[in-house]
Amino acid sequence: MDLTRGLNHRGHRGHREFDTATAASRVTQVQTRLRDLRAPCGSIFLLLMLLTSILPAQTAPRAGMLITRSTNIIPGVYRLAAPMTADSTVITIRGDNITLDMRGVTLIGASLDRSPEQSRGVAIRIDGGRNVRVIGATARGYQTALIARGTRQLTLERNNFSHNWKPELFSLVEHESLADWLSYHHNEKDEWLRFGAGIYLSDVKGGAITGNTVEQGMNGLMLVRTDSLDIRGNDFSFNSGLGIGMYRASFNRIVSNRVDYNVRGYSHGFFFRGQDSADLLMFEQSLHNLVAYNSMTHGGDGLFIWAGQETMDSGQGGVNDNLFLMNDFSFAPTNGMEATFSRNQFIANRVEGSWHGLWGGYSYSSRVIGNCFINNTEAITIEHGQDNVIGSNRFVGNTLGIRLWADSIEPGDWGYPKHRDTRSRDWQIVENRFVREKEPFRIKQSTAFDTTRNTYSDSLGTACDPRRLVPTTTWWKVPQIPAEPRTWPRRTVADRDRSAIIVDEWGPYDWRSPKLWPIDSVRTTPLRLRVLGPDGRWRVRAEQGIASLSRRSGRVGDTLVVTPHADSANDWRVELEYVGVVTTSPRGVRTAAGQPVRFDFAHFEPRTTWHQRVFAWTDSTHPQKQPAAFAVLLRGTPVAERDAPRLDWFWSRPRDKAIPAAHVAMEATAAIVLPSGDYTLRTLADDAVRVWVDDVLAIDDWTPHETAAAYATISGGRHEIRVQYVQVDGWTELRLDVLRGRVMRSVGSAGPH
Repeated sequence: MDLTRGLNHRGHRGHREFDTATAASRVTQVQTRLRDLRAPCGSIFLLLMLLTSILPAQTAPRAGMLITRSTNIIPGVYRLAAPMTADSTVITIRGDNITLDMRGVTLIGASLDRSPEQSRGVAIRIDGGRNVRVIGATARGYQTALIARGTRQLTLERNNFSHNWKPELFSLVEHESLADWLSYHHNEKDEWLRFGAGIYLSDVKGGAITGNTVEQGMNGLMLVRTDSLDIRGNDFSFNSGLGIGMYRASFNRIVSNRVDYNVRGYSHGFFFRGQDSADLLMFEQSLHNLVAYNSMTHGGDGLFIWAGQETMDSGQGGVNDNLFLMNDFSFAPTNGMEATFSRNQFIANRVEGSWHGLWGGYSYSSRVIGNCFINNTEAITIEHGQDNVIGSNRFVGNTLGIRLWADSIEPGDWGYPKHRDTRSRDWQIVENRFVREKEPFRIKQSTAFDTTRNTYSDSLGTACDPRRLVPTTTWWKVPQIPAEPRTWPRRTVADRDRSAIIVDEWGPYDWRSPKLWPIDSVRTTPLRLRVLGPDGRWRVRAEQGIASLSRRSGRVGDTLVVTPHADSANDWRVELEYVGVVTTSPRGVRTAAGQPVRFDFAHFEPRTTWHQRVFAWTDSTHPQKQPAAFAVLLRGTPVAERDAPRLDWFWSRPRDKAIPAAHVAMEATAAIVLPSGDYTLRTLADDAVRVWVDDVLAIDDWTPHETAAAYATISGGRHEIRVQYVQVDGWTELRLDVLRGRVMRSVGSAGPH
């Protein structure tokens, strides 16, 4: 009998897989031993013993499980919470030639009805090893679903690591909060782990990441000092940080993936900053990667390249020699492609509807060839660039085509310009076509540039298809272009314009469930709400504090106008019911087609008047160092005084000329009347704040810091609130919200800062 063939057949029929090379080797050992044995009983016994070592073990998972041989986990849903420590693990894999088959298995850490910030620990850890494979796992409710360190030839196939840790966001419809800005600048000590991830790979060499899904977390796939992976056919979308993040990761092939809507810091018509979220981030000496045929739309940036601190200090190195080929980086709030202090090739990509198509500050010896830039504010913007080629691109309907310049004075705390020539010089901008461009060029403080052989017209002619724009013969070197995959990884939501980006307190909306979302500021009366979601019908099921609704039923895509009662005290709610196709909620709850799904929109903001008194302090009245003198200052005459319906400061420079730009103090008082029940006061402050409720100190966040949240619970009834706020310099942010219920951020949770 051909045992290897028989076992492979059994593995296929039973949906079990393991290392066939190892199995074949062990079968050979069995056959050799059988020939040496004379006793039939011994033969049978030995055969059974060795077959046991060949076949994968079958077992149920348990917290703290150690896997040292190929194992099939028995299908089922297992609630296995990891302990509170960030480094704790449910399943650990150690050894070589191991396959962990988890098809049909779901591991649940924190319950999906709890805040994603309460997710803890690691579902699966791979410690070293060679030829390790994990297939078919679903893990949700953990801070990180899978971590591998030091593994050689790692294979991850068809795993779903969606719905893991992510932080609550504080940017509202009307304006953003600095608390939500990200910083990925350091990761030599795995600082990125504070952000969580679906997949986190550190010092992994070789292998394949294929057919995996990571959505509705903060980060999808994180590669740290990880080389030579084939990353293909995955879906890393709808995360509130990064789709793919790379740190000193080189020689990887990222081909034909969906990496869309990894975004925060966007509110259509109000602000579009992205807050350093991105579909693809490359940091710190990530070299020789191929990124081709991916859909990377609607990210804070589509592509975000930063050379890293080593380059900034020494002027050497960079995120260099990467090829970005035939990707779609459209509809980014900030930059479709951002590539700074580096040398790369951008061939036949598409960028539509972004602020900048390509921002390439300090780029050098880069090639931007055969791309389509459509309806961007600025198509290509490069400061202090040298020896770059911009050729055979199509520019259509951008406000500004190409902008080049250099500043006469550069930041004195940068090492980079001290070690390198940073003049804007030696440009070849040729054989491009400008169609309906209001301003094709804006070039200042630049030398030695060639802008010949470009064409200009008001008619597009053929469609702007980057796959047809790459020149086959030309005087610059075009890289060898890999064959295009048979299927382009597109979906309808990737083709929508930038208004399709909806970001609430838990990140980007994925359009797979019904949602009510304001068209205007939530403080507008009457308020227009858009019914979003997959195709279907809706009707009103419940309402509170509402005087009138413009309609009571309709189809997804309708606008519902809500007029609250005049005496509703800014406390109202409308609930709708949806019936249509299959839906999946942002927490991963699936509802069958034709089954009702309820969704709502509520507004709660107690009416009050904040009396605000503004002061300018000095070293002699320093709030922290001279508290007695500061208290005397607050009893004196303010430099400005005003009343406002809410406590909400946010600016880089004060709009009121009476308010100083730095060293500002403010004391605000108000009376708030709340219905019976429990409530939470939440402050967001940069630099310091403290709050008294009925003359009792409730929030004491008085050490200067970047924007952070602080909380205090209060009960219903009338309360006298007093707030003291201090701003040292830089950005100003102070916000006080009254939230219904006991709302406290999880103790010990990770966070952006």
